[in-house]
Amino acid sequence: MQSSAKKAALPAITLAALGVVFGDIGTSPLYALKESFHAAHGLVINPENVLGILSIIFWTMTLVITIKYVAIVMRADNNGEGGIMALLALNLRNTNFSDRKKLLLIAIGFIGASLFFGDGIITPAISVLSAVEGLSIATDALDPYIVPIAISIVTALFVMQKYGTAFVGKFFGPLTLLWFFALGLLGISSIIQTPLVLGMFSPHWAIQFIITNPMMAFFIMGAVVLTVTGGEALYADMGHFGPVPIRLAWFVVVLPCLLLNYAGQGALLLRDPNAIENPFYLLVPEWALYPMIFLATMAAVIASQAVISGVFSLARQAIQLGYLPRLSIKHTSDSEQGQIYVPLLNWILLAAIIVLILIFQTSSRLSHAYGLAVTMTMLCDTLLIAVFIRYAWKWSKPKLALLITPFLLLDLVLVSATSLKVLSGGWVPLLIGGIAFMLLMTWKDGRELTFSKLQQDTLPLDLFVQSIGEQANWVEGEAVFLTGTPTVVPHAMLHNMKHNKVLHQKNIILTVKIQDVPYVTDQDRFHVEIMNQHFYRVELFYGFKDEMNIPMALEAVYQAIELEYNLMQISFFVSRERIISTVGDGLAPWREKLFISMQRNTSPVSDFYQIPPNRVVELGSQIEI
Repeated sequence: MQSSAKKAALPAITLAALGVVFGDIGTSPLYALKESFHAAHGLVINPENVLGILSIIFWTMTLVITIKYVAIVMRADNNGEGGIMALLALNLRNTNFSDRKKLLLIAIGFIGASLFFGDGIITPAISVLSAVEGLSIATDALDPYIVPIAISIVTALFVMQKYGTAFVGKFFGPLTLLWFFALGLLGISSIIQTPLVLGMFSPHWAIQFIITNPMMAFFIMGAVVLTVTGGEALYADMGHFGPVPIRLAWFVVVLPCLLLNYAGQGALLLRDPNAIENPFYLLVPEWALYPMIFLATMAAVIASQAVISGVFSLARQAIQLGYLPRLSIKHTSDSEQGQIYVPLLNWILLAAIIVLILIFQTSSRLSHAYGLAVTMTMLCDTLLIAVFIRYAWKWSKPKLALLITPFLLLDLVLVSATSLKVLSGGWVPLLIGGIAFMLLMTWKDGRELTFSKLQQDTLPLDLFVQSIGEQANWVEGEAVFLTGTPTVVPHAMLHNMKHNKVLHQKNIILTVKIQDVPYVTDQDRFHVEIMNQHFYRVELFYGFKDEMNIPMALEAVYQAIELEYNLMQISFFVSRERIISTVGDGLAPWREKLFISMQRNTSPVSDFYQIPPNRVVELGSQIEI
């Protein structure tokens, strides 16, 4: 019964995966082939060149998406979850790695994650702009309105985020399926007229083009990368759908329809070289132009939504792993744990996208900014997967080199080709990624420094519990002290004794620990140590994708230690550190100030851990770094 239920569910899950996972790569035909020819200024549009470029596109998609991501990278799952943060967590499990090697791996993971934030800004801008640009094919009169229309669509998309994606999510799959079928049908209708274009599947056209035009081929690779955007999304969204539906959608729907459309655009160029102005929309019959523009715009919105959701999810993972400060996170669905909304990040993304659209104005100009973020993220994935295969799968160095070298060489070629566009737009993802990387590293280093300073003025908890005796002023009630170090007396408890001169009858020393797995089961949620009749040491365990709800977890803890649970009788004590910058051996002065600013703007502990604010008592301390 269970296997038949799974079989019955597979088409539905595959359809859902189609809408979420493949939106980014699915909108590439809007601009990828056009930009490949634009990258080769003055290249004659003849059968050799058209087939050569199409063959390069086909083999790049085969190597990068089909073999690297679908066949290899998706096998590296962290309890079913994928994405660069999950891959980093897998590698950091290796206890034999030195601190230096771990820091290097963290840096690679942070660079990839930072560039993914850049991708979250550029994808909505280029996808929506390229879709709306179809209006200029329909009539020149609408040219002045393309940018305002694109900005309006993007703004509506971000305003909608706070309501969640559940109410539109059910339309994503069918709409994306319709989009891919439209791509395939358009391609077939053109291929029938010029079947010569099917020669693109032979590698000799790509090899011949590279040998004949080596420099031109190098420049073209900077645009060909636009056909493989979304590879990271395949891996990052694996936890939502599982590898089987993603692979099924790729091989049955996405790959065939994309290749048919690229071939159809190439066939059109062979018939009419002037169609290079916009081969995608000129492939569409005149009667279907406006419906196709609408469908393309919807596909662009879906692609944008997938990337935005990915950025939100990545931010939450970084927060829970301690690489970003606490931000306000809203859950937009009662049933889907992964559907979240990060208000601050939402409005920062929207502002950055609007600025990008106003600066670049067209998808062609914006494409210069797009490739570098994608290629560098793919390079980071290759390096991390190489480390994982070497140590987790225990492959020998020669065997690993045989597998990884082709992908590494291709990634380096793509990074080199897209880096040529730094001045014309490639600076955008580098700037965004640089800012994100700086924030991640500053927060990580600042927290480690703060933690070491706190440790200098502590009292062992075991010694304190043994020495406190019955002479303390005990008051009725229960107190929960949140602390990062369960072996020492929490600062909040020391301050409470110093200022209020009391202790509660029941004191729970609570530490939240994030595991390097996506989710922790309810059975493994907590560990309790009863120190005496007054003190309990409790550790709560969460995965890096878990929703953290301390009151809910405490209810199970109270049952385990046979206490009556009444949330309104519990006081939560939290230490609130006030960081003061001093000249010393800590961070650079500008990083200290940045860390202090981030620390002061973190969301309240009560919001982050879903504790009722009227049950929280904050006791502050001053720390010099």
